[in-house]
Amino acid sequence: MDPFYEVFAGWARKTSLDSAIKSFTGRLSRDELESYVKEYRKQVTGVISGGPPIIHGPREPWYAGPNASADVYWPALERFIRVDLAWPDGRVSTLDSSSNKVIAYTPRPNESDWDSKGLVVGYVQSGKTTNFTAVIAKAADVGYKFVIVLSGIHNGLRKQTQERLDEQLHKLTPTKWKQLTNADGDFRAPTMQSTALLHVDDSGVILAVVKKNAAVLKRLDKWLQPAVKQRALNDVPTLIIDDEADQASVETRIINPLIRGIIAKLPKSTYIGYTATPFANILIDPAAGDLYPKDFILNLPEPEGYFGTERIFGRDVVEGDEANGVDLDGSNMVRIIPHEDVDDVRPSGKSAAQVFLPSIPPTLDLALTWFVLATAARRARGDKGHATMLIHTSVKTDIHDQFRGPLSAFVSGLAKKWETGDPTAVQRLSSQWQAETSLVTSATFGLAPLTFEDVRPFVGEVLGKCRVVIDNFRSDDRLDYSEDGQVAIAVGGNTLSRGLTLEGLTVSYFVRAAGAYDTLLQMARWFGFRFGYEDLPRIWMTEELRQWFRHLATVEREIRLDIDRYESEDLTPTEFGVRIRTHPTLRITAKMGAAIPAYASYGGRRVQTRYFRTRDEDWLLRNVDAADGLLSRVRTKGIEPRTLDSGSVVFENVDADDMLSFLDSYSVHPDSPDLDVDLIGKYVAKQRRRGSLDMWNLAVMAAKPGSERGTVRLGGLDFGRIVRSQLKVDGVERSDIKTLMSKDHRAVDFLDQSEARKMSENSLMDARDKNPDVRSKGLILLYPIDPMSEPDPANSKSRDSLDARADVIGVALVFPGSANDDSKVSQTYVSVDLTDAEIESEDDELVALVGSDG
Repeated sequence: MDPFYEVFAGWARKTSLDSAIKSFTGRLSRDELESYVKEYRKQVTGVISGGPPIIHGPREPWYAGPNASADVYWPALERFIRVDLAWPDGRVSTLDSSSNKVIAYTPRPNESDWDSKGLVVGYVQSGKTTNFTAVIAKAADVGYKFVIVLSGIHNGLRKQTQERLDEQLHKLTPTKWKQLTNADGDFRAPTMQSTALLHVDDSGVILAVVKKNAAVLKRLDKWLQPAVKQRALNDVPTLIIDDEADQASVETRIINPLIRGIIAKLPKSTYIGYTATPFANILIDPAAGDLYPKDFILNLPEPEGYFGTERIFGRDVVEGDEANGVDLDGSNMVRIIPHEDVDDVRPSGKSAAQVFLPSIPPTLDLALTWFVLATAARRARGDKGHATMLIHTSVKTDIHDQFRGPLSAFVSGLAKKWETGDPTAVQRLSSQWQAETSLVTSATFGLAPLTFEDVRPFVGEVLGKCRVVIDNFRSDDRLDYSEDGQVAIAVGGNTLSRGLTLEGLTVSYFVRAAGAYDTLLQMARWFGFRFGYEDLPRIWMTEELRQWFRHLATVEREIRLDIDRYESEDLTPTEFGVRIRTHPTLRITAKMGAAIPAYASYGGRRVQTRYFRTRDEDWLLRNVDAADGLLSRVRTKGIEPRTLDSGSVVFENVDADDMLSFLDSYSVHPDSPDLDVDLIGKYVAKQRRRGSLDMWNLAVMAAKPGSERGTVRLGGLDFGRIVRSQLKVDGVERSDIKTLMSKDHRAVDFLDQSEARKMSENSLMDARDKNPDVRSKGLILLYPIDPMSEPDPANSKSRDSLDARADVIGVALVFPGSANDDSKVSQTYVSVDLTDAEIESEDDELVALVGSDG
């Protein structure tokens, strides 16, 4: 890059593009100046990758990324990450671009006054701290002078955050930071008054890592007051990072007002909340002057190699997902705890907790021995890092304490048996190793396979180092990773379920009851990175909890799609409310704020069946009769099918009354709220009054004649059966095929399928809306599914045969139109109420833009 361009870009970044143009006019030729302006605008646009080329609101785009010739803080951090942490180029690049984007959405530091609030949504245990560390470094480079990091409510997390920032910011440029806190102590007013310390100069940036505690926040507020009175803060651009922003910051009687009071004292403040569970934050009342992220909500990219909700548990289908893929099935790392074992590790009532004595049931026995084996396997691979097992059964500290005896006895007992070569113990561990490594192979992750004989020499060493740690707010015992190669079985509750990283977490035993999305996700400390031992982690939990986490993976996916979609459409959080899918028994969050039902339209959507009662023959046969009746009525009216190359057929111009009559007689599994027949009927009725959806096309997505799967007779015609196997271990009440239809099926009635497969979901929606033959028609699709439906051998570890007692009929519906139309009748989501939110008009923006340039 031309070094003189770097000077030009630095000027534009610190002042404005117009100012840089004026300053460099006459010093550069016209062609050079135009090329610099073009390059700067290109870089600014590129920072907001995938988004619009402007910043929301009246501000001009200003941040073109780091300035190599002038920056201090980010280059030092980048070198540390590359050299000391040995991050690969791709991971560094992702961190660079994602932190650039956050800075690009903040105000330019040389603006007069501002109050900016945003939210950054990451993943649990995914590197949010690293991202906001990069954001702090880049904010310091562009002129922010005061940084406050609000770091959870526990001392452990605050200390961990302080140590990270010490290592990755202060120690790299020690003369450039003025620290108000340290690893040993939270904020206390320094001897130097705020009026003097906050004096703006080029000597550095003030940094405070502050626990969200009333006494601590009050001390900070009091220390700032003299600077407020003397207006010493007027020229101090301040960045507030709120880590775990959904905890304590939202809807609390003490902490929330204190945070807001501190922000109110700062004339130039940017507040950025970081969280992996944004439910409470996106439901804050925007009209209440609270911490609602009114300026931006951004997703962090999922890091490469990250084990998150979706990768472990799989998820349900959302718009754009393909049929028959294996990417949504989840891993095979979850082991189910039966109800009888739960009673051994968790009391069943409040009074029982006082006299409860835990024991070691069979599943906990397996979890403990697998932890020993997995840690030994890591040692066999040359990995001497920390290894942790988490046992989380209750929030009650008394119960945690009762676990110490049984667990210590188990470890010491196994150690003695191993030391004496007890053949039963050796055989048992050998069998478990063979069983587990056959279910999750090392080759799946590109790792070298290990035999039991490879692992065996390290088992005694692991047992000898293993210690039981009771970590809760009352205990003196704490997880301590200051010495290398710790091997710990950690028992705890809340102190282990927020922010704190459990180093080398390999095995989790989890039966803690929780009733809300955010609480449940934050407890899942097993999410994160497992480089070099991706094949070894295991999670023991109940079947109900496994189902809940699968639902949460779907919720997370849809929230991120909403955030990305509205960002690309250049909407602000005061113009849209991110939707959150509801659950029949789980609450979204305890802090529902200004939540209202978000009526999701059927316009532009495709909905499909995925759950079936395969053991209920009468239920299945009633659906076959319903499909037979629909095709018989259609053919009686003289409508004959058009056959496609695939073997599928299409009936055109089917009356809506016939389609609705079929839905009335077809049984939908109760776990399929999107296919609510009553809601669909109301939606179709409203559309028909507008002259749409009177006619439907009907497709039967059959196999070619002569298929080895045989045929099913519907409406006097024989249709070849297709295959849809079911996911493994999905409960006993239903069979889950995951995805019935492919995205290209939404255009089967008017596009060649080979052409449709090449098109994106949005392109197919647009094509339907632009085609005069189908843009006012709905499409109903029937899928005659082979009752056996064995899985493909490649998917046999994640899928089972459907094994139904009769033919299975799957149904999908495709609706034309936009998802933004006002015929919104489905109530399966909530979002924030934006009725009273202040939205700047175009006139306001124009005045602001003109005024900013004088």
